[in-house]
Amino acid sequence: MKKIFLFIAFLFAVSNLTAQIYDPVSFTTSVKEIGENKYTLSIIAKIDKSWHIYSQNVPSGGPAPTSFTFPNSKNYKTIGSVIEPAGHEVDDPVFNMRIKYFADKAVFTQTIERKTSEPFTINAIIFFTVCNDNSCLPPGEKEVKFTFKKSDIPVKNEETAAAVTEEKKTDLPLKEESITKQDTTNNTTNSVSIVSKDTPESLKKTTEANSGKTAPEESLWTLFFFSFLGGLAALFTPCVFPMIPMTVSFFTKQSKTKTAGIRNAITYGIFIIIIYVILGSLVTAIFGADALNALATNVVFNLVFFLLLLVFALSFLGAFEIVLPSSWLTKIDQKSEMGGVFGIFFMALALAVVSFSCTGPIVGTLLVQAASQAGIAPIVGMLGFSLAIALPFALFAAFPGWMNSLPKSGGWLNSVKVVLGFLELALALKFLSNADLVLQMHLLEREVFLAIWIAIFTVLAFYLFGKIQLSHDSPSTPISVGRLSLGIIVLSFVVYMIPGLWGAPLQYISGFPPAKQYSESPNGFGNIVTQNSEKSNLPEGAESGPNGIPTFHDYDQGLAYAKKVNKPVMIDFTGYACVNCRKMEERVWPDPRVLGVLNNDVVLISLYVDDKRPLPENEQVVSKITGKVLKYTGQKWSELQILKYKTNAQPYYVLMDHNEKDLNKPSAYNPDSNAYYNWLQEGVRNFKK
Repeated sequence: MKKIFLFIAFLFAVSNLTAQIYDPVSFTTSVKEIGENKYTLSIIAKIDKSWHIYSQNVPSGGPAPTSFTFPNSKNYKTIGSVIEPAGHEVDDPVFNMRIKYFADKAVFTQTIERKTSEPFTINAIIFFTVCNDNSCLPPGEKEVKFTFKKSDIPVKNEETAAAVTEEKKTDLPLKEESITKQDTTNNTTNSVSIVSKDTPESLKKTTEANSGKTAPEESLWTLFFFSFLGGLAALFTPCVFPMIPMTVSFFTKQSKTKTAGIRNAITYGIFIIIIYVILGSLVTAIFGADALNALATNVVFNLVFFLLLLVFALSFLGAFEIVLPSSWLTKIDQKSEMGGVFGIFFMALALAVVSFSCTGPIVGTLLVQAASQAGIAPIVGMLGFSLAIALPFALFAAFPGWMNSLPKSGGWLNSVKVVLGFLELALALKFLSNADLVLQMHLLEREVFLAIWIAIFTVLAFYLFGKIQLSHDSPSTPISVGRLSLGIIVLSFVVYMIPGLWGAPLQYISGFPPAKQYSESPNGFGNIVTQNSEKSNLPEGAESGPNGIPTFHDYDQGLAYAKKVNKPVMIDFTGYACVNCRKMEERVWPDPRVLGVLNNDVVLISLYVDDKRPLPENEQVVSKITGKVLKYTGQKWSELQILKYKTNAQPYYVLMDHNEKDLNKPSAYNPDSNAYYNWLQEGVRNFKK
């Protein structure tokens, strides 16, 4: 039962992981002498599968072309322009025009003439747009380096670079350097501008972002850990648990020696891991490694996965079983009789198929969460899950005496499935809430959401206490201490949520229910007078935001008011469906010191990147990122964040002065209220200097 409680934490925590910007292009360089102090500089672009960059010559109205800038220097001079490879010319589906592009690998070359024998370095700048068949990433700007060592052959004329004979060629080694990749996670970014000459002045400022608390590697480790807990929960289901002693006994009895039995069991476990990792790889290939956090705020995505998790929940609760075709299992069973390594592989595949009705909903939940993460998250999730499934088979094969301590199979296994069904049902509601928040339909406000959760967990508590039985449950028996303890925990959780109906903050689950301001009574039940009085005291154009802080939702209005009252601006890039944004607003912002600064020392501008309100026609401009027209308010703010700060993760906080210059490094999600307060104080002090 302890594993079930841990799985509650797994379901809550795994949905908090954030996405990050994907970087599918890397560049390396090489230098080759071609005689008479002339050299060919090669820039090699390595492009991930399904992505491409464009030619230096792009028709008007298309994406930003690839361009190269070599700084003026007395050490060398360029000869001619950059030569590009043949590439491919197609009708581009994104920009609806015929464009030349490069995929997989492209080598660009520039000829130069050396004009000094002293060592020097050329720092060239590459500006490019990278797209796949569906979308484009923000235009990027990267620096590449070409290093020249001291030459043994003097250059007679620094201005014209005297020629040298073939016998006296400078022996410069071919040098290849990897450029440092742009760090575009939710916490850090480089300081190179990516704007073009047509970018508005308000966007033509570059900045460095501070390093936050959660690095992408840490997010993957967190995903791995909770996926491992999910695997442990799957072990205690009626489809998997009985298989442990049966399978281990088979290997130990059929093998000629104990060593062979252990080896076969370990091989069996390895194949289990391989099978699930392949599943994660397929999901990565289907969704694409660039499935950014836009997926998490997509209405269709959230509605689809609400329905998917609802089906999983009903399956766990016993309404029906999710099973694969029996013919699949028959064929796999036949293959498993082959013996040897291939037979063991098909035995592992048979386990995955047989246990699908129990593990499928858990695996599906993991993949739903991981699919909204960038890169290899689904693979990492399946690695953690399968490792928890595979370990017992190897360990019990090595120590068969341990099997005597395993509890016997029985009705408690079905109870585990039912508990997981209730948890799936509660999690499904979060996806439905996300869709409602993004559309701002106010159909599932905070009170309604909490009422449904209270009902779900109350029924779960009664089930654990044995007061409710489902049709497929075993006859009632005295409940165990573990089941009673879990029931008390669930009932305590219900009692904890009830004050939230009247405006209590509920910090332990902040981010899951809608925010307090997204409710029938934002200031608490019955505080109508307080709400009206607060509204009358707000600046023109502002609203009462989280914790009653005056908040602007329009960039220009907020900046104008900040100039009027001579206070710095705090831009809050946020989202209606952003879990970590709500955690900051409900756990960090209420700190009296932080709240004092936000109320009195800065002007807060909250820009919701998933705001679906249509933009006025005069503000619907063509995106410099995708080349498509920006139709919604959220798209406008997302474009601002990506162009200026090269990140699209939320929350993201920026302190700036009236000239739109950053006062300190921006801050990402940071649950440390002391550090966040110090960050605010630093920006305010810099503004007053």
